[in-house]
Amino acid sequence: MNKTIIVILILVVIALGGYFLLRTPEVQAPGDEVSETPTLETPAPNNTETPEMIVTPTPSTDDSSSVSQNIVTYSDTGYSPSTLNVKVGDAVTFKNSSSLSMWTASAQHPTHAVYPTTGGCFGSTFDACKGVLPGESWSFKFDQAGNWKYHDHLKPSVFGTIVVK
Repeated sequence: MNKTIIVILILVVIALGGYFLLRTPEVQAPGDEVSETPTLETPAPNNTETPEMIVTPTPSTDDSSSVSQNIVTYSDTGYSPSTLNVKVGDAVTFKNSSSLSMWTASAQHPTHAVYPTTGGCFGSTFDACKGVLPGESWSFKFDQAGNWKYHDHLKPSVFGTIVVK
């Protein structure tokens, strides 16, 4: 009986540790004191080149020059457009217009290893490495030609494709 209780306690500790490790960051209210705020840029690993990854609030603009930008909008119904064609070297901005955080990452869930450059936080550099809050965006520069599928790591049934030529 004592062994059963110990095993149950260990499982509870592991479950709680996993929960705190995998949960998305909380939004702080204005005026709250900030301590150890995570940076908005993902640091590059020492042993590999990492394309530029930036998370920034997306300003509203009526400038017609934004038509030529490569933007994928994430809403409560998924990514739009679901397929985007770009050139090698182009950056794509994933704009979160949903009510929840998104975590754009290379397919295949959960390894994120389909895009061929390794590094990042899991298998590929094509990975936001954390939840992007509503109203923010994350950009990735595609330097490899191919059809690159991606998904929302927080909701893996939501996916899209970037075609790089």
